[in-house]
Amino acid sequence: MELALKNPIIFFDLETTGTNILRDRIVEISYIKVMPSGNETERTLHINPGMPIPAEATAIHHITDDDVKNAPPFKQVAQE
Repeated sequence: MELALKNPIIFFDLETTGTNILRDRIVEISYIKVMPSGNETERTLHINPGMPIPAEATAIHHITDDDVKNAPPFKQVAQE
């Protein structure tokens, strides 16, 4: 599919500690940025949620506490 873009568009995906928007936290952000020229930029960032990742969440996205222990917290990458 070809997109006729005038401005860049970003598609993103989040992996989290759960589905409760008040309690749960992001553990991974992935995105693809598509430019009007057709060039694409992809990036995946692990995020330290500051809380243990429940086994039920790890069973879905396969991200463990050990995977994010040295990752930055969300507030550190939010402006990016």
